[in-house]
Amino acid sequence: MGKPTGFLEIERIDLKDELPLERVKHWDEFHAPMAQDAVQSQAARCMDCGVPFCHTGANLPSGASGCPVYNLIPDWNDMLYKGQWEKAFKLLFKTNNFPEFTGRVCPAPCEGACVLGIHEPPVTIKNHEYSIIEHAFEQGWVAPRIPKIRTGKKVAIIGSGPAGLAAADELNQMGHSVTIFERADRAGGLLMYGIPNMKLDKQKVVERRLQIMQAEGVEIRTGVEVGKDVSVANLKQEFDSTVLATGSTIPRDLLVEGRDLEGVHFAMKFLTKNTKSLLDSNHSDNDYINAKDKNVVVIGGGDTGTDCVATALRHGCASVQQLEIMPMPPETRADDNPWPEYPKIYKLDYGQQEAKAKQGVDPRKYEVMTKRFEGQDGKLTAVITTQIEWVKKNGRFVPQETPATEKIVKADLVFLAMGFTGPEQNLLKQAKVNISKRGNIEADYGKFTTSVPGIFAAGDCRRGQSLVVWAINEGRAVAKECDRYLVKES
Repeated sequence: MGKPTGFLEIERIDLKDELPLERVKHWDEFHAPMAQDAVQSQAARCMDCGVPFCHTGANLPSGASGCPVYNLIPDWNDMLYKGQWEKAFKLLFKTNNFPEFTGRVCPAPCEGACVLGIHEPPVTIKNHEYSIIEHAFEQGWVAPRIPKIRTGKKVAIIGSGPAGLAAADELNQMGHSVTIFERADRAGGLLMYGIPNMKLDKQKVVERRLQIMQAEGVEIRTGVEVGKDVSVANLKQEFDSTVLATGSTIPRDLLVEGRDLEGVHFAMKFLTKNTKSLLDSNHSDNDYINAKDKNVVVIGGGDTGTDCVATALRHGCASVQQLEIMPMPPETRADDNPWPEYPKIYKLDYGQQEAKAKQGVDPRKYEVMTKRFEGQDGKLTAVITTQIEWVKKNGRFVPQETPATEKIVKADLVFLAMGFTGPEQNLLKQAKVNISKRGNIEADYGKFTTSVPGIFAAGDCRRGQSLVVWAINEGRAVAKECDRYLVKES
């Protein structure tokens, strides 16, 4: 490493975000870029650790560890420290098609596996990734790469989320003619409508990448739903191969009394309509679920729940609470969550930071179960909850209601953010691909081949709900297998 003692001399410094009470007034990204000299100083904290677990991308028994796209992190940290920004960009781009996405929305399992993180705050890897790619755009190093040779083979990719885009990017650079089919009016899938604008800017970041891909020769057909507007049979006639990258889009429901009351919505409907209205008309069309002056309850404690909290606050909600059935995480790693696993510890994400600044407390309530919804004249008025505790039965922990803990939580809007159960089935049935017991497409990791020759699957529709960075991993990998099928050698 350029500075072997850097980790001993330099303290971790994170990006300075705009203050919570200020950023809730707008929909723009709120991260302030770090100065180049500060980034280079932070890169010096990367140790000569011998075995860099940060880029292992390992699947441990209790969860992922390290970078799923195998970014060569110590190498480009060294380049950053030496001021070799263009070399760092080229090395980063070898492993990650879209560092501008992961540098913003990835939860950074690489930092959880950082060797320095055993005893000190880990290296600011995610910030370095973000800084490298944004500097590269500023310098004009990111430009369309037009393939010099075309193979004459045509590939259809169904779905324009991170898996579909990564597959399209790789296959296009291999010389195949790629067409992406997206049923929404804008491409990007989860990146466009599933993640709020303040977390990932659509026009400055997502559209920027889509325009580059189109300039490179990738065709994107929006507003086309395969299986409805275009049949799978027609695709087989027009294309030599197909990649299914439809995502995991069936939301997990909460089937309790009062579920049909007006005011109870799936979280993704709330987020999608909000972003579409924002992009279409800056909300002037009123075609979204408005939380202004409403008492909001978000059920679910993951990233989607956090995004709902942040979105409701920007609408000007009267109050917001987030109900989580799991216990409150510990302040430090538990004994069953050792390094280099991703640290499951208590922290405030951006939405909780904003809610705490606005309301004075963390909006999350732990070990809470929803028993029913109550309403008047068909409209939601309250959520009835109870405390639970986790007890071990037959070798498994299950929730058990705590007596005399029932509460009435005032609510005008409820957003269900409890994850997703799998891909939508109509298209898969038409494609006649085999489905696993979990409802995902059957296709082994590493091969990505479905039961139908010439049809491949990648991303959440194959592996189940996961991270953007894992979707990119699968998109890159499925492209290699699809390429082998098309030309018999990669």
